[in-house]
Amino acid sequence: MHIQPSENVWKNGTMIPWKDATVHVLAHCLHYGTGVFEGIRCYGTAKGPAVFKLREHMERLHTSAKAINMSIPHSVDELCSATKALVRENRLDSCYIRPISFFGVNGIGVNPQGYPVETFVVAFPMGAYLGEDGLRNGIRVHTSSWRRMSSGAVPATAKICGDYVNSALAVMEAKSNGFDEAILLNDIGMVAEGSGENIFMVRNGRIATPPLNAGILPGITRNCVIKIARDSGYEVVEDHISRSELYLADELFFTGTAAEVTPIREVDRRTVGPGKPGPITSALQKKFQATVRGEESQYIEWLDFVG
Repeated sequence: MHIQPSENVWKNGTMIPWKDATVHVLAHCLHYGTGVFEGIRCYGTAKGPAVFKLREHMERLHTSAKAINMSIPHSVDELCSATKALVRENRLDSCYIRPISFFGVNGIGVNPQGYPVETFVVAFPMGAYLGEDGLRNGIRVHTSSWRRMSSGAVPATAKICGDYVNSALAVMEAKSNGFDEAILLNDIGMVAEGSGENIFMVRNGRIATPPLNAGILPGITRNCVIKIARDSGYEVVEDHISRSELYLADELFFTGTAAEVTPIREVDRRTVGPGKPGPITSALQKKFQATVRGEESQYIEWLDFVG
């Protein structure tokens, strides 16, 4: 996806020009993947730009850092303030926000203890991650031959830079085979998640999604969609899902900051339901979009207005 540059980037407490947001070639993270990041969206609303679940994302950035023994030298409050200032500085209405913290330069060994920690926050315009057509009509996915990394190998529930090699391999395979996205199974062969999304299945009016102990990322959008669904009267269960159950689904959809609520119309060359977004997926997608645009007073506290 092409990135449209904005004017400024926040680096270690200071606003700098976009072109100066560079990293040394010997940064530890570049060689060993020792960084953590977040994906956050800011939406245009009637009251101006508003960041969706800003604090929760910055709290997760800190907990991800803790998982790799990294201490981010900027508090959650500071990162939240920096993010809103960055959106204002760049005069953005709707945008994608990428905070990232990583071990910098101090040597060449694998052990990063004692290395400096650098933190950037970047904001830039971005449309639908899986395409506008995908949002409207659903996407085609396949089950990857690559397994979701095991929680016994890495902290799979943290958003760690190096872990996304796993995701990159899966989505490259999917694209090479003519699909839009991949579904990864975990180390015991149960459904985990997409390359960058959580997955939900609808069967006989009941909504199911893999539990955290399936080795998934605890998605912030996932949690919000569960809340919206339950408030709307749907039954939602967190339970293990087999690959074959996907083929029996009435509806399937992905959730994520970038993906928002994206319907799945085909899995492993099998049509999901009638081959178009189902009624529950469509209802949740509509409710979610109204929520992030400040049109649902019930969930207005999920928005942090830039001011």
